[in-house]
This record gives sequence, structure tokens and C-alpha cells, in this order.
Amino acid sequence: MKEKILNLIEKIRPYLNMDGGDIEFIKYEDGYIYIKLIGACSSCMYQDNTINDSLLDFFKNEIPEIKGIINVSI
Repeated sequence: MKEKILNLIEKIRPYLNMDGGDIEFIKYEDGYIYIKLIGACSSCMYQDNTINDSLLDFFKNEIPEIKGIINVSI
């Protein structure tokens, strides 16, 4: 599962990079993908929309068993 998630992250990374942001994979556990938004994305007031609307839809289309995405700050 981790490899599949990492491959999908590589597909979406250029779109986040265009806005000065990036994404880091933390772990996959119990149907949830744990990520860390970095760069401009880490302080963007629309990060919840990005996660819940764009990223979650993208991942669920490819991996239907995904329950959610959790942004962690480390």
C-alpha cells in the first residue's frame, strides 16, 4: 500500500509545487493516509479544502479503501 500511495503522491506533487507547496508522506494506518503539507501549503488557509476536496477524492479514486487523509505537523 505504501508504494501505491507514494506513486500517487508523485503524481500530485507538481501541482502543489506550482503554488510553492509540497507534500510529505508520513504513514498509512487503518485506512488513513498521514501526510504533512509543507512550504506554502503548510500555512495556506485553504489547506483543509485541498485535503478534503482535492487530495481525498484523488486518492479514493485510485484506492477506494482510503477512509481519510490526516495532515500532521511534526
